[in-house]
Amino acid sequence: MKKRFRAAGLLAATATAALVLSGCSDPGAGGTESSAPAAWPAQDTSLDGVSLTVWAAQNSNKIPDSVVAGFEELTGASVEVVTIPDPYEQSVQTKVASGDKPDLAFWQPTASMLTALNASTNLQSLDGAPFIDSYKSELRDITGILDDTRYAALITTPAVEGVYYNKQVFADAGITDLPANWDEFLEVARSLKSDGVTPFFDFGGGTPWATQWWVQVQLADAAKDGLWDRVNAGEEKFTDETIQGAIDEYDSLIKEGLFNENLKTATFEDQGAALLSGDAAMAVQVNSFFGQLQSLADTAELDEKIGFFPISPSGNVGTFIPDQSNALVAFKTGDATREAAARQLLTYWLGDGYGDFVEAQSTPSLQDGVDTPAGVPQALLDVSASLSDSVGSMQALAIVNPDLYLNLGDMIQGTKSTAEVGQTTQDQFAQLAQAIGASGF
Repeated sequence: MKKRFRAAGLLAATATAALVLSGCSDPGAGGTESSAPAAWPAQDTSLDGVSLTVWAAQNSNKIPDSVVAGFEELTGASVEVVTIPDPYEQSVQTKVASGDKPDLAFWQPTASMLTALNASTNLQSLDGAPFIDSYKSELRDITGILDDTRYAALITTPAVEGVYYNKQVFADAGITDLPANWDEFLEVARSLKSDGVTPFFDFGGGTPWATQWWVQVQLADAAKDGLWDRVNAGEEKFTDETIQGAIDEYDSLIKEGLFNENLKTATFEDQGAALLSGDAAMAVQVNSFFGQLQSLADTAELDEKIGFFPISPSGNVGTFIPDQSNALVAFKTGDATREAAARQLLTYWLGDGYGDFVEAQSTPSLQDGVDTPAGVPQALLDVSASLSDSVGSMQALAIVNPDLYLNLGDMIQGTKSTAEVGQTTQDQFAQLAQAIGASGF
């Protein structure tokens, strides 16, 4: 599970730069810019003799199982799911740049990562797809769109940055009301610390990808007010008050002693065990963290012990960050039959096959017409519910994604000051923005 968000957060910068720089002369460009809207075959159209390939990461290669089985039986098609080695996004981009393409692939559906795939050249437009109107209204256009064209089909709930907490620790401390804003969040943390409880657990050992969530949740209000539009245009910087202030705040909370003592050496695996056991009260994390918790406890225990609430400076606004397991893209391969079959598979996946899919995955439904299956842990239901008024993360809204998490990791290890974190991140952002020809840089 860890590698999923390493790909989403840590590879975005280098991967974006690599493919954008090669995208204009992509030898595997196949296809042309969008022309007439593509036809969408009926779900049960016969596909005897047609073979499709779906690329997936090591943590998403079992996700299609129920859909593939149903689609093959319905249509006669043959669908092969191919596991691409980690780091997934980087490996996919290298293959695509060399001309090697699948029919479909799991892909992070953010604007920056669609840009990294040179979407207008390499991907089929999904505009006009019959499943679009089936999405819940708040999810229909939340992601998957670049330059007013839909390139990715959302299949599962996008991850949300927020607070996972131990219900028993809260109850033992007499905390009956969840924090309703950032100040109350810190009041709870300080109260817990005064009672001898470790308020927050984070990790700086290995690859500290979760450090960036601490900064980004503090930016939720600003993001709603157009922060990333201003950053994308070069009108605001990581060194200016809003983002630099969030970096400074994170550092001050660490110095205040609100985190685990082994912050510098702790790992992702340590975090789940600490929260589940009550050794720490809270963790600012994303959906992959709950996946780790599910490997340690069953649904009944998780419902008893683990809760979730979104947090932002002025309220309970979540910050969403979709990853590659949440969505699929369809490639332009130059084979019209296979391209149509790929669209048909998406139609089936989010059509007649969707009920079985959410049941098999035990995941919240994205569609009004398909019920969420019984047995989905309450924390995941709360994550899904928070999407209705959530705001995009840096990964979702920025045109490129610098290595904020690495710079924050250096801060934790004592090799960068907070000012150096802001400046280094801004320098990286500007360099990557220049690489894709963004104005203002």
